[in-house]
This record gives sequence, structure tokens and C-alpha cells, in this order.
Amino acid sequence: MSVKQELRTAEGAAPVGAYSQGLVVGDFVYTSGMGPLHPETGEVVGTDVAEQTHQVMRNLGAILAAHGLDFDDVVKATVHLQHLKRDFAAYNEVYKSYFTRPYPVRTTVGSDLMDILVEIDFVAYKGR
Repeated sequence: MSVKQELRTAEGAAPVGAYSQGLVVGDFVYTSGMGPLHPETGEVVGTDVAEQTHQVMRNLGAILAAHGLDFDDVVKATVHLQHLKRDFAAYNEVYKSYFTRPYPVRTTVGSDLMDILVEIDFVAYKGR
């Protein structure tokens, strides 16, 4: 029996490479980095970082929900922004609207992303 269980849902953006949407390992759920892709069309949703962050969060929320979790279960987030200085404030306003205190721990970095402005991955704890 594998210690990893794959999470897959049509409600979140489909992988565009050799990776899973998410994995369950013990009491933790790990998501891949999600971009602002529409789950049905695969097209980028939004032209600014706020719109794109909402789509990323919808994709991540769908992956969490596929295992009965929600944003309250997220313990760690890693965020990549194409334009860190320019977009941080707008992204952060959208991001924080999905959480309540205590917020997950987070790392936010500037990255050279392919045709998107934001990518986020989560670690969630399902032991509650």
C-alpha cells in the first residue's frame, strides 16, 4: 500500500505536466503550485494579479474540498509572484480574504512565471 494518495478533481485546474493536483500523505495534504487556469478550458483567468489570485484560490479550494478540507485546514502556503514589488499588496488583499486568524505560515517570492502573475501551493492538515 502506497503512503501517497493522489487527489484529483475536475473542479480545479488540470495538471499541465508530470505532477498531481494534490497528494495525501498521512495527516497532510500537499497541493501542487496552482496557477489561474480555468478548470474546463485551461485558459488563464484574469488580466491582473487580483483576478488571477481569486482563480488560483478557487482552484486550490476545489483540491482541498476533494478531500473534505477547506482554507481553515491550510498550515503553509508558498506563493510566487511575477512582479513581487508591484503586485504584492493587491495579491495579499485577495489572499487574506480566504483565511481567518491564525493565518497559515507563508513564503512569498518573486519568480519568472510562464504567462501568469501568481502561483500558490498549500500544505494542509487533515487531522482535526
